Amino acid sequence: MKVPDRALVALAGLAGLLGVALSAAAAHVTGGGSLDIAARFLLIHGAALLALTALIRAGAVHGPLGRAGAWLLVAGLCLFCGDLTMRAWRGVALFPFAAPAGGFALMGGWLLAGASGLAARR
Repeated sequence: MKVPDRALVALAGLAGLLGVALSAAAAHVTGGGSLDIAARFLLIHGAALLALTALIRAGAVHGPLGRAGAWLLVAGLCLFCGDLTMRAWRGVALFPFAAPAGGFALMGGWLLAGASGLAARR
């Protein structure tokens, strides 16, 4: 497995870990809200990253498009979930418009993931 693909698998595991941790914090510390949303996004997209990486590895999708989509998902998670988490814990934004930029990055990642299936050679 290529180093970028291994990195994506590791980041998917980190997203899952953080998703579980933030779910617990949302339930027991902050009472939910934006922290619960961040946790759900991390859990869902962590699984999506694992699936997309497996599809790339199997050759079922166009590798470069799939990888670009996966890395865009990672960037979107960092911005979107990072901003929601900062707002929940510190009461301040990560930086202005971080959450919307992350949301657009996530949408772009999903678009590229879908396009990688259409562009597959098989």
